[in-house]
Amino acid sequence: MMSFLDLVKKRKSTRNFSSAPVDRGKLERCLEAARLAPSACNGQPWRFVVVESLPLREVLAERAFSGVHSMNAFAKKAPVLVVVVTLPTRSPATFAGFLRRFSYPLIDIGIACEHFVLQATEEGLDTCWLGWFNEREVKKVLNLKKGERVHILLAVGCGVVEPTGEKKRKPFPEMAEFR
Repeated sequence: MMSFLDLVKKRKSTRNFSSAPVDRGKLERCLEAARLAPSACNGQPWRFVVVESLPLREVLAERAFSGVHSMNAFAKKAPVLVVVVTLPTRSPATFAGFLRRFSYPLIDIGIACEHFVLQATEEGLDTCWLGWFNEREVKKVLNLKKGERVHILLAVGCGVVEPTGEKKRKPFPEMAEFR
């Protein structure tokens, strides 16, 4: 079993997926990791819609990643697309977010999605976060309710090429300081 830091170092964004299907048990463990993520006031403002059936996935991908959103067309080849639905909340965090002018649910889904992708890495799967897509079309295809938003899609599968080299990141002294 690898250490947490090794897991974080191994996790990468993949943009070239094989067509191999993804084991349902692996997806369920990724979803369980996301389910266990902390959230402001335990609001859990998310629902994960796993789109793995070919006909629906093809329609969803075509509508989500066409036109001005085509820079993410590589995700059409992923065998699984996970639609992360942000649910309307009525928790104290909503009021606090209004006063502070930011969205705690966006932070919450970010944490849940990171739990998902880290578990995917542990499972030997590759992922890519996607924030640039046609939300209106995604909502239509999945018949989502009014008030529900889609801020993140996750492409999931097995990558075709192993990346080489270390991730390019800022040097430690540029990103942290002790006082």
